[in-house]
Amino acid sequence: MSRTALRICPLCEATCGLTLTIEGTRVTHARGDRDDVFSRGFICPKGASFGAVDSDPDRLRTPLVRRDGELCEATWEEAFDAVAAGVRPVVERHGPNSVGVVLGNPNVHTMAGALYPPVLLAGLGTRSVFTASTVDQMPKHVSSGLLFGDANAIPVPDLDHTDHLLLIGANPLESNGSLCTAADFPGKLKALKARGGTLVVIDPRRTRTAKLADRHVAVRPGTDALLLAAMARVLFDEDLVEPTPHVQGVGELAAELADFTPEAVAEACDVEADVIRALARDLAAAPTAAVYGRIGSCTVPHGTLASWLVDVLNILTGNLDRPGGALFPQAATDKTPRPAGPGRGFALGCWRSRVSGHPEAKGELPLSALAEEIDTATEEGEPVRALIAVAANPVLSAPDGDRLDKALDSLDFMVSVDPYLNETSRHADVVLPPPPPSQSPHHDFAFNTLAVRNQVRYTRPAVPLEPGRMAETEILARLILAVTGMHGADPAAVDQMVIDQTLGKAVKDPHSPVYDSDPRELAGRLTGDTGPERRLDMMLRLGPYGDGFGVRADGLSLEKLLAHPHGIDLGPLRPRLPQPLKTRSGQVELLPGPIADDLPRLRAALAERPEGLVLVGRRHLRSNNSWMHNVPALTGGSNRCTLHLHPEDAERLGVEDGAAVRVKGAGGEVVAPAEVTDTVRRGVVSLPHGWGHDRPGTRLGHASKDPGVNVNQLLDGRLLDPLSGNAVLNGVPVEVAPETGPEASAVTEKLTALT
Repeated sequence: MSRTALRICPLCEATCGLTLTIEGTRVTHARGDRDDVFSRGFICPKGASFGAVDSDPDRLRTPLVRRDGELCEATWEEAFDAVAAGVRPVVERHGPNSVGVVLGNPNVHTMAGALYPPVLLAGLGTRSVFTASTVDQMPKHVSSGLLFGDANAIPVPDLDHTDHLLLIGANPLESNGSLCTAADFPGKLKALKARGGTLVVIDPRRTRTAKLADRHVAVRPGTDALLLAAMARVLFDEDLVEPTPHVQGVGELAAELADFTPEAVAEACDVEADVIRALARDLAAAPTAAVYGRIGSCTVPHGTLASWLVDVLNILTGNLDRPGGALFPQAATDKTPRPAGPGRGFALGCWRSRVSGHPEAKGELPLSALAEEIDTATEEGEPVRALIAVAANPVLSAPDGDRLDKALDSLDFMVSVDPYLNETSRHADVVLPPPPPSQSPHHDFAFNTLAVRNQVRYTRPAVPLEPGRMAETEILARLILAVTGMHGADPAAVDQMVIDQTLGKAVKDPHSPVYDSDPRELAGRLTGDTGPERRLDMMLRLGPYGDGFGVRADGLSLEKLLAHPHGIDLGPLRPRLPQPLKTRSGQVELLPGPIADDLPRLRAALAERPEGLVLVGRRHLRSNNSWMHNVPALTGGSNRCTLHLHPEDAERLGVEDGAAVRVKGAGGEVVAPAEVTDTVRRGVVSLPHGWGHDRPGTRLGHASKDPGVNVNQLLDGRLLDPLSGNAVLNGVPVEVAPETGPEASAVTEKLTALT
């Protein structure tokens, strides 16, 4: 007999509510939850394929431990014994920095990934921390930290109310949104147009989003910051500046942008000066407007400056922190709001990487530097000798995967928390597989801080944990104990420690609703069936909408949230300044020192002209980085790993549609089928991210049948945005030529088989 259960989709940032149909313990169907307070029934192909993702036969069911060079099935006890025996001696002999931690994108899609990695890092005390953020979004964190004093204070466009939306380097019709959590992003853009609003897209590709736009500007890749700086200059020149309150540095900014006239940037951007002026004037003239930039404007040489200028334009037009503009969300699990006033501010470079001296950003080193931190000896401390990878596949997601592939083989010990034996986890000495998502609870800690409407939702596991499985929360709790010298202790002690520490601080905070209370008495009042649920209850009750442990009768708690299975709507985004600001001045610091110091590099870019072709990436609606290509329902059709190039470039190079081409970059070469299309501008080629499933030793049956190529192998990892350490993935010079060797025949045969 079938039954239904609710589940928040964990497969992208839209966080849509799902209604699952379950036969026994298997999810057989998924549809949108029409009563979900956030998504209102919207679903995309990924959500519709939830059951196929959940029941993928290649998912690991038991831990793997390396014995005599081979990964073999083991018990959970054997696996954690091996972790403790492998990691602790490295820490004790070489120090905590000799243990690296890599956190992948899927961590922000699970409760466990949000709650336990901070405890792991604190317990280890390592500075060798690498995450997917430095191949994706770190420029936005850095620019927000410098502007607002908080690297996680990221304003999002008020999609439901804005009159004018300018997107740069973003394709939400394919990505469903990123650093802007919005269920049914496509529907919101169509609603914007239906109410008479204007959609402008700046992108070197004519994406699905660009096709919907009122105006599409095909900028030259990598020149986003120049274009935005020229728009800001127009606002100053034409007296169109009406800045947001609580801002300092407007006059100084005007002087710094003097060189970036539309005429000065036009040739570098390949956008006419009159078009740039029109973009700025239209933005200023709109009743309300928002500028939103994403991965295309982050993963470029001036990614932090581009991210900063997105908010500069919102600030100068008075659209930051007002309805219809860009506002700061308020998540239910945020810390208790403190009164507005000066804070500690945000600093960069508190330490540097051992080999190349890259400054840390937000406590992280560039993922591009991981290989050299393992394989290069220096006099400056120990190399990384042991690695803990949690939901991470950097062999595919970081530049120069071939070098990292070799480096991982040289480690003394490696543990991977991953449901698959993939291109990275195949190197591990221990693999700890979490259960499928249907068997896990779900609350979006990170994405609710980026949501375009304030709301809170929680779903318990839709299916009981099957025998032999271990909850992901327990896996990470036991991992923490094993690597911090407490192997064998009760994993519940990890949650209790966090609860004790959090409540201990809260009762000493005069701004907390539980100030001067007894923390032990408060802990005893927490509800929930598990440690993670008790932690969620604590965060809700202490948060901005919480009941304060009984102080506010109508406030939030886990008990109240469980009584609303479709979620609780907390209302539209509201102006919040100056409360979110944590700068030393207590103001929005429009021209921070590190930004001003980097502007000469942007001025030098005015004279740069790329020769030949440059590479950009692309997203597909049925894909999310490297972790969905093993699901047949989400591959094939238009979701293929092909090289897009413009017809004129194809004719000049002698490349035919469907033929094999060799693409060469600073980091290596790949051979892929050509797809000739005018959706890319001349001089630009495009390969999707996350492919390259052809390495031996993996267990990805479907993905290996159509492996594609790893676009990041074209990069050698040396190109970074200096402020954020983010890898430069877009606007990278490459060479393209027809492939005539044996690989050409193999590509042709593969295409024939697939079509």
